[in-house]
Amino acid sequence: MKTEKSVERGEFGARTGRRRLDEAWGRMKAELTEAMFSRKSQQVKRVMLGRNLNEGLLAKLVFIMLLTVIAFLYIKPILYMVSTSLKNIADLIDPLVQLIPRTLYWGNYAAAWNGLHYVEAFTNTFIIAAVGSVLQVFSCALTGYALGRLRFPGKTLFLFLILLTFLVPPQITTIPLYMIYEKLGLLGTPFVFLVPAVLGQGLRSALFIMIFRQFFMSQPKALEEAAKLDGASLFRLFFRIMLPVAGAACLVVFLFSFVWYWNMSYEASLFLSKDFTPLSLRLNTLQMELMGNRALVYSAGFGSDPISEGPKMAAAFLIIMPPLIVYLIAQRWFTEGIERTGLVD
Repeated sequence: MKTEKSVERGEFGARTGRRRLDEAWGRMKAELTEAMFSRKSQQVKRVMLGRNLNEGLLAKLVFIMLLTVIAFLYIKPILYMVSTSLKNIADLIDPLVQLIPRTLYWGNYAAAWNGLHYVEAFTNTFIIAAVGSVLQVFSCALTGYALGRLRFPGKTLFLFLILLTFLVPPQITTIPLYMIYEKLGLLGTPFVFLVPAVLGQGLRSALFIMIFRQFFMSQPKALEEAAKLDGASLFRLFFRIMLPVAGAACLVVFLFSFVWYWNMSYEASLFLSKDFTPLSLRLNTLQMELMGNRALVYSAGFGSDPISEGPKMAAAFLIIMPPLIVYLIAQRWFTEGIERTGLVD
């Protein structure tokens, strides 16, 4: 009897120990599974949200979607322009044809090329935009350096007057400028834009002066001090040291100035004549040349003429294409210049 009871006790103890061991292993397994699940959840959370809110995958997806929508809003007018410029009359009249034309019709570009007198108008526009931008870069850089690095009497007054020219609407100074240009014999010539560019008073010159001023103020004084110790004069210091350092700011100002000179319409319509007409004014007269007598009907508010819509869109694309090419070529340097000049701060 004692032996049987001992055997039963041993078996019961073995079963109890085995059950406790199984329970301990189950708890350990559950803890390991929970730990692994918690670690995976933390990894997923880190990937989705990131350590900071703007570093996670979810934030990047939101940013990408937002940028895609913004890009589409900017690109949509250009897509409409290109699509309309490649439509023939049948596609322009058919309301079922939206973005993609049935056939690519290049006759609109031929009509726009001839209607714009493209070669002549392009030459006139390029002279004003390129030469005016180069002159504006030089004059604004010189003025910005003086306001940013030099000390002279009336510096605050000069800065105030420059900002005033930026704040005052150009329509207020139109009549005085017209009278001055007429007395100087500059009306109808590109000098109405080139002469002010030499004097630092071209289109948006006040903004460009402030860009150069901000850039030169951010440069270390050791550059000037080392040059002065070597006996460099003020003009040599500017042309040999400070101006080459400001290459990024020069590129930004040149591109901005080039685009604004290229697209100007209000100033050109006032100061230029038919003998020297840029592309922006040619676009205004193109509709009359294309539509003829129908222009009186549609200009009175009876809608747009579908027949002339294709050539007008082709002309608009021919006008924006040169500055677009210039920007695509200089895009990398332009972005670096924006960062170095402090415009993104």
